[in-house]
Amino acid sequence: MLEVENVDAGYGSTVILQDVGLHVEPGEVVTIVGANGAGKTTMLRTISGLVTPRQGSIRFEGEDITRLSAHETVDRGITLIPEGRQLFPDMTVRENLMMGAYRRHARDRQSDTLAEVLDLFPRLGERLEQHASSLSGGEQQMVAIARGMMARPKLLMFDEPSLGLAPIIVAQVFEVIERVAGTGTTVLIVEQNVFHTLKAADRGYVLENGRMVLTDDAEALLQNDHVRQAYLGI
Repeated sequence: MLEVENVDAGYGSTVILQDVGLHVEPGEVVTIVGANGAGKTTMLRTISGLVTPRQGSIRFEGEDITRLSAHETVDRGITLIPEGRQLFPDMTVRENLMMGAYRRHARDRQSDTLAEVLDLFPRLGERLEQHASSLSGGEQQMVAIARGMMARPKLLMFDEPSLGLAPIIVAQVFEVIERVAGTGTTVLIVEQNVFHTLKAADRGYVLENGRMVLTDDAEALLQNDHVRQAYLGI
C-alpha cells in the first residue's frame, strides 16, 4: 500500500531524514519508534505532503505521491492525526468531527460515517454538543482520532498519540487504536512509548538520528536487546 524508498527530507538547510525507507501493507498496524528528535514526525509530515523530500520516492497504492501537496495526499486517502491533537477548542465535538469529512468522498457519506464513529467511540456520543475544550485529554484524543476516521481514510497515521496523557489514559488510547485497526483501516504510528506501540503493532521500525536502523515483527523488537536497553530500560 505505502512504499517509501531512499528518502532524504528536512527543513531549510537542515537534513533530518537520510536515506529512509519503509513499507506498509493493507490492513497492517506498523509503528516507527525512536527517541525525541529522531525524525519521526518529519517522516509522517513527508508522507502526508507537508514536507517535500529532497530525494527518494513515496508511492501509495502504486501511485507516485512524492510531490503531491497535503490536500492532494488527503484526497488519495491518507489522514494524519497530528501531535497534540490540534482540535478547534471553541467548536463542539460534533463540529470538530464534521471538519474531518471535507473530502468529497467523505462528505457524501458523513451521516453513515458519524454513526460508525460513535459506535466505535460511544463516549463521544454523550458529548457531541460540548465544546472540545471542556473534554479531558483522553477524550480530546478520541475526538482527534474520530475526526480522522470521518475522512474515511485508507491509511490513518498517528503522531505521538500518547503525548501528555496519564499512563492509564495512554493504555485506553492504544485500546482505541486497536479498535480502529479492527475496522480494517491500515495504521501507521509514530510514538516514543515503545512498549505500548509495539504491543499494538504488527511490525515496527526503529528510527535513530534520521536513519532506519532496525526493522522486525513487533514481538521480535520487544525482545531485541538494543530496543530493550535503549527504549525499555531493561
